[in-house]
Amino acid sequence: MTRQFIEQRSIDYVPLAERHGKAWHLWPVWFSGDAHLATVATGVVGIALGGSFSWMVLAVVLGCAFGTFFMAFHAAQGPQLGLPQMIQSRPQFGYLGALLVWGVALIAYIGFNAFNQILAAQTAHTLYGIDSKQAIMLGFTLLSLLLAVIGYDLIHLAQRWTAYVLIAALILFSIAVVVRTPLSPALLAWGQFNKVAFLAQFFAAASYQLSWSMYVSDYSRYLPRNVGVGASFWWTYLGATIGGAWTMLVGTVAAALYPNMELARALRSMADGMIPGFGKPLLLCFMIGLVTVTSLNFYGASLTLLSVMDSLKPSRPTITKRVATLLFAAIAATVIANASSQDFVEQFGAFLAVLLYLFTPWTAINLVDFYWVRKGHYSVREIFNPRGMYERWNWRGLLAYGVGFVVMIPFFSTPMYTGPLAAALGGADIAMLVGLPVSALVYIVACRSLDTDEDRRLARAADIGLDSGAA
Repeated sequence: MTRQFIEQRSIDYVPLAERHGKAWHLWPVWFSGDAHLATVATGVVGIALGGSFSWMVLAVVLGCAFGTFFMAFHAAQGPQLGLPQMIQSRPQFGYLGALLVWGVALIAYIGFNAFNQILAAQTAHTLYGIDSKQAIMLGFTLLSLLLAVIGYDLIHLAQRWTAYVLIAALILFSIAVVVRTPLSPALLAWGQFNKVAFLAQFFAAASYQLSWSMYVSDYSRYLPRNVGVGASFWWTYLGATIGGAWTMLVGTVAAALYPNMELARALRSMADGMIPGFGKPLLLCFMIGLVTVTSLNFYGASLTLLSVMDSLKPSRPTITKRVATLLFAAIAATVIANASSQDFVEQFGAFLAVLLYLFTPWTAINLVDFYWVRKGHYSVREIFNPRGMYERWNWRGLLAYGVGFVVMIPFFSTPMYTGPLAAALGGADIAMLVGLPVSALVYIVACRSLDTDEDRRLARAADIGLDSGAA
């Protein structure tokens, strides 16, 4: 097991000697990760359901602040463990049990990239009149794959420079909105409160931000271990919350002013109306952000697929396998994108709702285990041991996930299914508010039989000499 671990740790585990970077480097990664067209589309959900502009602005801001709160706490796990986010699920779910949440993560990676391809094709048509959807999606995907193949450092660098460009574009856009956009008093009035639209927009924003949790540690695990929880949390939280809310509000404004227009066309029309000729540069800036975030998704999907392969049959990761997993994720996303209908906003909103249901129990269990039960004490070696201290199937995490998911079902509210309690609330979806505490409580109760002192002792003993290369 030790030799196998040492062979693969260059991909999965980052030894202390290879740690580099500063905590502030996290904010441009997550600011740029949010400043692109898919985030703009998230800000349209509530308006599309009939919500008033002012209430939807509030829902976007509160939803981003709420969802990013959990996501940023996951980021703080990276420097402490030096592991990808999904690998960290093995202590809660077991060596093989973690395949459950890895499957959920793959749905998110591939689903987001399918929608990103659709947005790229719509934007290319709006900018240049290009009608070949397949050609645009192919070029967009190949460019994103190139970034993902080169890897972590190039992605960080691209995100940093993209952040500077996007901040300049968003500042110019925001000033123009305040000074020149015809936001009528009727549009700005609070109007009638539509709870279904408000909650849909709130949880769409929260779900979108929470979905970053599945790989937020992938981009903080290279930081030195002495980077504290506070620094990791705040640089991630500020970057993601500001980037997410600011960009979603661009979509909210566009949807309010041009309610019956395709998103890319609405953005260009709005920007050109404020500053003649500004629509094209603004869309290009958001396209740059879309390329880099798609590369993040492909990189995360590759790590997850390699981990799945290793779980089923221990093997040494190679560049060939990495490229193969990237191509698999790209092909799957392209197939889904080509099969999607034209009703982008409705499909995207439903996709975000499903992600929220799937990620809510996991995020509660993972955070409670790290901060409450084990207090950050894990054996990295044992995480890669299929018959080690974390077992193959950990009933505690699986039980908590199952119970947390089941209790949310009556509160589901999607175009495909509306639960009885959601129907009683007029279609309002509060599933996350139920699933989070229930999943956390069940897991805490299940872990009462766990000897945490012995667990920490074994973890420390297993990792003696880990970073010195000792067997």
